[in-house]
Amino acid sequence: MEEEPDHNSPISSASSSSNSQVQEEEEESHHYQREGQEFPQHEHHLHRGESYVPNTMNPFVPQAESTNDASSCLIVSLTLCFFASLTSIMGFYGSENLQLGPHFSHILQANSLLVTEIKVEEVSGPNNGLIMYGFHAPPPLTVETNWSETHRISILPNSHKEWVYYLNEESEIDINYSVKSNNSPSLLLVIARGKESLAQWIDDPSYPNHTLSWNYIHGSGKIQQKLFKSSYYYVAVGNLYPEEVKVKLNFRIRAFLYNTSDAYCKCSLAQGLCSFKVLLLGASTAVLTSPGPEKSGNSDDWYVKLSYEPRWSSYFIGSGAMTLLILLAGKICIKFQSTSRDGVGHQAGEGGPERTQLLAHKDDDASSWGSSYESVSHDEEDGEGLLAPGSLETNSLKEGDINHPRRLCVICFDAPRDSFFLPCGHCAACFTCGTRIVEEAGTCPICRRKMKKVRKIFTV
Repeated sequence: MEEEPDHNSPISSASSSSNSQVQEEEEESHHYQREGQEFPQHEHHLHRGESYVPNTMNPFVPQAESTNDASSCLIVSLTLCFFASLTSIMGFYGSENLQLGPHFSHILQANSLLVTEIKVEEVSGPNNGLIMYGFHAPPPLTVETNWSETHRISILPNSHKEWVYYLNEESEIDINYSVKSNNSPSLLLVIARGKESLAQWIDDPSYPNHTLSWNYIHGSGKIQQKLFKSSYYYVAVGNLYPEEVKVKLNFRIRAFLYNTSDAYCKCSLAQGLCSFKVLLLGASTAVLTSPGPEKSGNSDDWYVKLSYEPRWSSYFIGSGAMTLLILLAGKICIKFQSTSRDGVGHQAGEGGPERTQLLAHKDDDASSWGSSYESVSHDEEDGEGLLAPGSLETNSLKEGDINHPRRLCVICFDAPRDSFFLPCGHCAACFTCGTRIVEEAGTCPICRRKMKKVRKIFTV
């Protein structure tokens, strides 16, 4: 009666041990099913030989960077569109003051896509002679007119006197002069095109290339000049000598004016502001005219303000189109860069047997199951230490460990993990696969660190 408990105790302990083993295997199996659901997918990838590309080389992962690039492109494009519109409004079609002389005939045109209205307002006081005409097409320059002016002036030392006329192409200026002085010093008489040319002559009166006509005059004589471009022309006389000089000038001007007989609208600036609508995609044209000297007397005080009303819809549409183009160009550049990086990453993957990480969520910390050989075999030693070396449970457990998926090589899934890599210490492959990885790639398939050696684990 006393030996029966002794004889049955090992059997009962063995059965309890086997039950605990079965429970551990079931828990382990369930644990594997929970945490290793992606394991068959990894096995599929490994058998097909697809390479692993880290997230740092995947061009489609950093979505925030692409979003930032798009936002930057949008801000830059809107800024450029704003400054382009501002330059067009304030520069090309900004308001300006015009000085009008006798028989002023000036054509006013603007881009119908950018301007919706032309406005003219007199700023030197009302005058019944200033009129603006409207045309559907530019009128011909066929009206010829002639007038003359006589000026008797005294020019102080180191000073000059000037007259301004707006003359169209093919016009002519004839100047008769008579210089009155005791010593008969010479004066400078010039004809300059535009304000800039006159300013250059004033800065350097002795340099003749700034003006159309440059002449020393003394006594009596005549100067003729034909004009080939519609512009403002200045007639100036300068005294470079230290005494006052009197001179008599007679201007005979032959000018060509625009024919206004076919105008469909007419507005006198004496009534105030005159505006002219510019038809979209049309050839709308306005002509601003002034009377001759016989009807106006002194013409030096005629000043008008010319302004343009922007077509805001065109600016908004143009800005939007430019923004879309810049964004599209930015998208294309980003896609091209991503394709280039993807090609580099694919080539890097083909250069060596890099494999997809298994159970990547478990490899993030230092306590990972594959961080070192010691950490991998720690659980095995703990489990085997609970059983006797020669017991039946130990032999059955060792036979089960060999075929357990967590104990097989992650490369071939045929042999047990009997090797580890130096210096990282990861144990994830058999010695044959580990040797091939060291020879071909030289990097650990788990942590991507450069491997120096592979060591075989011998089971005693």
